[in-house]
Amino acid sequence: MTKTSPLVKFIIWLVLSSAAGCGMVIMAIYLYLVPNLPDTEALRDIELQTPLRVYASDGLLISEFGEKRRNPISYADTPPLFIQALLASEDDGFFEHSGIDLKGLTRAAVELVRTGKKKSGGSTITMQVAKNYYLSSEKTFTRKFTEILLALKIEQSLSKEEILELYINKIYLGKRAYGIEAAAQVYYGRSIKDLSLAQLAMIAGLPQAPSAANPINSPKRAVDRRNYVLARMRNLDKISEEEFQQALREPDVARYHGPTTEVDAPYIAEMVRQEMVDRFGDQAYTGGYSVYTTVNSKRQTAASKALQQGLINYDREHGYRRSEPEFSLVELTPENDNPLLREWFAAADSRFDIDWPSTLEEWDNYIRQQGDFGLLTPAIVADVRKDGAWTYSDNGFLWLPFSGMTWAHPYLSVDSVGQDPQNALEVVSIGQKIWLQKTANGLELGQMPKAEGAIVSLNPNDGGIEALVGGFSFSANKFNRVIQAERQPGSAFKPFIYSAALANGFTPASIINDAPVVFEDASLENTWRPENHNGKFYGPTRLREALYKSQNLVSIRILKQIGTRTAIRYVEPFGFDGKKLNNDLSLALGSSAVTPMELATGYCVLANGGYAVKPYLIQRIEDDQGTRLFTARPAVVCRDCDDTDDTTEAEIMQPAEAPLIATEEPDTFALAPTAIDAFEPTPEPTKAELDDALPIIPAAQVMDPRIHYLMVSMLQDVVRRGTGKRALALNRHDLAGKTGTTNDQKDAWFSGFSPDLVTTTWIGFDQPQTLGRWAFGSNTALPIWVDYMKTALEGVAEHPFEQPPGIVSVRIDPETGELARPGQRNAIFEYFRQEDVPTEVSPSEKNNAPGDYSTNEVIPEQLF
Repeated sequence: MTKTSPLVKFIIWLVLSSAAGCGMVIMAIYLYLVPNLPDTEALRDIELQTPLRVYASDGLLISEFGEKRRNPISYADTPPLFIQALLASEDDGFFEHSGIDLKGLTRAAVELVRTGKKKSGGSTITMQVAKNYYLSSEKTFTRKFTEILLALKIEQSLSKEEILELYINKIYLGKRAYGIEAAAQVYYGRSIKDLSLAQLAMIAGLPQAPSAANPINSPKRAVDRRNYVLARMRNLDKISEEEFQQALREPDVARYHGPTTEVDAPYIAEMVRQEMVDRFGDQAYTGGYSVYTTVNSKRQTAASKALQQGLINYDREHGYRRSEPEFSLVELTPENDNPLLREWFAAADSRFDIDWPSTLEEWDNYIRQQGDFGLLTPAIVADVRKDGAWTYSDNGFLWLPFSGMTWAHPYLSVDSVGQDPQNALEVVSIGQKIWLQKTANGLELGQMPKAEGAIVSLNPNDGGIEALVGGFSFSANKFNRVIQAERQPGSAFKPFIYSAALANGFTPASIINDAPVVFEDASLENTWRPENHNGKFYGPTRLREALYKSQNLVSIRILKQIGTRTAIRYVEPFGFDGKKLNNDLSLALGSSAVTPMELATGYCVLANGGYAVKPYLIQRIEDDQGTRLFTARPAVVCRDCDDTDDTTEAEIMQPAEAPLIATEEPDTFALAPTAIDAFEPTPEPTKAELDDALPIIPAAQVMDPRIHYLMVSMLQDVVRRGTGKRALALNRHDLAGKTGTTNDQKDAWFSGFSPDLVTTTWIGFDQPQTLGRWAFGSNTALPIWVDYMKTALEGVAEHPFEQPPGIVSVRIDPETGELARPGQRNAIFEYFRQEDVPTEVSPSEKNNAPGDYSTNEVIPEQLF
């Protein structure tokens, strides 16, 4: 019998003791860590940090805010081929192991002991989920043991599919993209469901080095990683040889795609962002809130284009401001030659005699740094000839013909321009930064306007903001002129003064003398001699005529008669701050500064029948599960609100009552037998159901319906025969409005409306200065309004303003405002409140030739 040597015994006992010691250490670590492991069931209800998204009323995306771009996707919606690519790249035994890969962990431990460096982590996807959701990124043994134990616990709580869904939505994949759907959008501008095999492999290979090896930062390294993933898929027989070879040959087209916005409304987006931060703090950026606004996407797009084109048109009329070249050029050499561009340019034109930039990267960097300027695109002049110029933009080299530059007469001053250019050499130079605009006539030279503008469009029935543009470009200037720029509205404010006059005894036929006047008013500091813009005086003038001709002296005289305090008290309920309105006669000329939003709000009262509404933007807010958190309840124009349901929220929440019957016990009742089985308590309603069930809030009526009708009738004449005539181009009969131009043409306005839509436009400089001696509301602001309303009212049927009871139409003498004599040839019809009909017949006889009328009978006006 062979005896075991003492040395062998020692070694055996040493091994056993070490194993036992390790086991005890592991058990101790296990007993220490297990009680502190988090509840993995909570992963089922995990809330991923997702950005704030802002939508138009029809669900089109306006913008998103947040550091993390994330679009959660379910496992069922994930392409199976991507799952195969991911598992081939990260964990091909995922569906077989129990959360940890013993072989991989052993290999990683051996490598660490042998080399002293960590070469492979041996982490499974489950372990990565544990780390991503619960643990820090510190590299310690304790964290690794915790990760292993937590992975085992996760595997017991969740299915493999649930674990994968958590992983693909949590992982960081570079360029602020978290999750595979966001990565697909960032790199390829498409959903993960629409990517090719090669692109799926590219996304699947990103988790290893998302920042250093993504296809934008390191294209070659990213393609190498993609090809590795494809090779792994082929080795595992997940794809065929043909698919493998085809995917290898596919060139990668990844480039950065910003958030895919579907509606151009950056000023709207910023208004919502500020409101959401006020409500939710920093959580607004990560809570996955969806905000649905009142914005009509079609009208918003039309407003953006109309304002930009209007400002471009104004700027062109005042001349071209030529800039000096800023880019140096050198002769084309082998060092900076670009064969593809040389071939393209040579094919485009046999004359190849231009200088080339030292590097196109310099030009590309400049162009990329420019923001979004809508209709204008930044470019650099590469070559100039008499008949045009070659330009370089984000679309490559484009030919700009001289026909697209003929407007560019040199700017001399705000009131004068130089001679028309004779050729392109007089307009642009090589190396010059320019702007291009694509038009129906082809490519044209553009120019960034110096003047600014704003447009806002409201639903007059509830104040909902249908469209809003706060300036030419949000990228250039984030100042929102619709709500932040307080400017004098000029004559656009007159309808409110005239409304106050009609409510205080005046009629559209009242005669006011348009003649010179001097006011000694202490509140005005100095003697004031107001006059009409053209310096003319028109003598006795009817109120209606004075409005559509915008005669200043008439406005001042009627305000003096009714009193400024009376006028201010009258117009305050329209939405104006009475403390900001001048308490002097200059109020009649619109000297009190207001924002375009405030002016549009006031015009809503004129459009909707005399009801005060408040502008609002957010219709509803939903959380990341689609649960409604907020619903707007604006005051709504309601002409039949006597029958409004007065149900309260408390009553809505009461459960339905079940039938009761008496029992044998005195004063005791029970559910009727037939109701015991059938009756079920009404479940507690959701926030959305409560909001939908609440009655509407009726808007306050602040204007007598008859005063309103008279005022609208007068404002319709502004469009038919006054300063608003350009609006006739819309060929509608339900439009009314008023122009406004301030002293020295510093501000130009038009506020106009139909019964369904109110729109205000403004043009001016941020630092007030003249727009030029020929700039008025009628030829600067009004064309923008017309351009916008042409689209905004497309498909909207004409909606005549409703004539209320108590309004009559009679024939009057236009010179005196009194009843016309029988047969008077120049007699006209005028509207009156029934009690204000003139009682005197005009004494004038010069126009009393026999006519068709034999009586002055008061008859109601019929609308057709």
